[in-house]
Amino acid sequence: MPLTIVADIRANPGHEDDFAELLTSFVEPTRAEQGCVQYDLHRDDLDPGHFLFFEIWKTRGLLQDHIASPHIAGSAKARGRLVASAVVSEMTRIA
Repeated sequence: MPLTIVADIRANPGHEDDFAELLTSFVEPTRAEQGCVQYDLHRDDLDPGHFLFFEIWKTRGLLQDHIASPHIAGSAKARGRLVASAVVSEMTRIA
């Protein structure tokens, strides 16, 4: 059964554009990954430091492969500097 991920992320103040650039760099390589059904990045129109990823993965294992991928795992240091908060929810569609 597909797995839906909703990642609600806030940038550290003053780093909104740098964070947007980093997050945007994830989109194309992730969409090319095995198991990626949907991977969409959104930015709040009224709060430029608020971002949301909406993702659908074929399986949890393929999601784990994504998390270990070079573009995601390799950006941990940059993310640590840019992220103020993150809430990641793993969900299953029920209707």
